[in-house]
Amino acid sequence: MKVCSVSYKLHRFPLSYRLTEEMLRARGLMVSYETIRRWSDKFGPAYAARLRRKSAKPGDIWHLDGVHLRIQWQVYWLWRAVDQEGYVLDEILQTRRNAKVAQRLLRSLLHKQGAKPARIVTDKRSSYATAKRRHVMPSVRHLTRKRLNNRAENAHLPLRKREKVMQKFRSSGGCQLFASMLSAVRNLFALPA
Repeated sequence: MKVCSVSYKLHRFPLSYRLTEEMLRARGLMVSYETIRRWSDKFGPAYAARLRRKSAKPGDIWHLDGVHLRIQWQVYWLWRAVDQEGYVLDEILQTRRNAKVAQRLLRSLLHKQGAKPARIVTDKRSSYATAKRRHVMPSVRHLTRKRLNNRAENAHLPLRKREKVMQKFRSSGGCQLFASMLSAVRNLFALPA
């Protein structure tokens, strides 16, 4: 079994390192869960990069949302952008939730996607509107109605499930790396809405 295949299974299915160790042991491979974690750290980013190269073109409606995470007793915000098909476009983990970070997310999105969306859908947080007006995307239509941003809200669920299985994240860098790899793998297998 290839190491890359093990890394794929870790991020595609909600398995812990110990469950993966037991699964491999049942197949005759004696590997420690710590070795599996190292494989994931070593081969995960390269695997995610290959998956991102294969990704489809994003849609013209972007849903933006943030979710709070507690890492070592400190509150972090994972800002996420999802298109109308449910594909995760970008994620940023920050300690703040203000217009400056929203502006950073929008600029990062424009740089990575190479085109502006037709609409942006967000919750009623004022930082998105402020960031959009600050010469990032002033001509893009911005919608903030109730229940309109469910696409972005639902994009947080796989991360929450994995966070529960992993018994919380240990560091902010590890969380950012894991979230980006998980999103790349999920984008490959996401069914269009």
